[in-house]
Amino acid sequence: MRRRIYLRLAIIWLLAISSTGAHAQALAPLTLNLAGPAQETKKDIGPALAKEPVAVTTKRSAPAIRKKLARANATEPARSFAMEPVRPIEKPYKDETTSPVARYTYKTPQGKKESVPVITQYYPKQIAYPLANVDRHIDHKLMRAATIAEERAHAHSRSRCWHYVKDALLASGVIDSRPKTELARDAAQELVSNYGFKKLSVKDPFAAPVGSVLVYGTSRTVGHVEIRTKDGFVSDFRSKTPSRRPLLGVYAKL
Repeated sequence: MRRRIYLRLAIIWLLAISSTGAHAQALAPLTLNLAGPAQETKKDIGPALAKEPVAVTTKRSAPAIRKKLARANATEPARSFAMEPVRPIEKPYKDETTSPVARYTYKTPQGKKESVPVITQYYPKQIAYPLANVDRHIDHKLMRAATIAEERAHAHSRSRCWHYVKDALLASGVIDSRPKTELARDAAQELVSNYGFKKLSVKDPFAAPVGSVLVYGTSRTVGHVEIRTKDGFVSDFRSKTPSRRPLLGVYAKL
């Protein structure tokens, strides 16, 4: 019974609205649009209600419609973003990949942390040359001569090797007078004949003991003289490697 009453009331309400809209359209002029804002809204609402008579808006449904519109607007940008193609990340080639360098970390006596790279491959330019041995049988003053020569030497040769070796031997007290020979190739003969030096059975300059005198040269060259130090060779200049000239012999005073 109540349902029928509600249906009748709804039909009557719709008929009243439609008749009001039709009456307003009949009164409006054909060419001039002089209707106010209220009448224009009635025109828009009238046909919409005629097309959809069942859709009745209430105060309670308005917030729900607003929420739906807000959700639709919020989801639209996400949909457009999702439609873009996803590009795969390009992987680097094998040649471009770098392997991490292993490092050894340690503490200094001052408590500071430092690290050095661990060498895992062979590099010819980074060869550590062997250190010289200390022979207790030779005169200890020769080691003093090596230290003096190293302190007075220069970074590069000045073509005065035998002159600087003479000064170091004389300053250390190994010899009591200055040798008189001028050519470096003649140093061996004078040291053996006049100052008591002996030729050692050493063929490799790196195997020469600290303080020993190495003489190089041939009969057609001036030659070269140098003293073996702990980590290299010294004359008028310092070097980590021996001379490339032919080795005449290694000499020391026992």
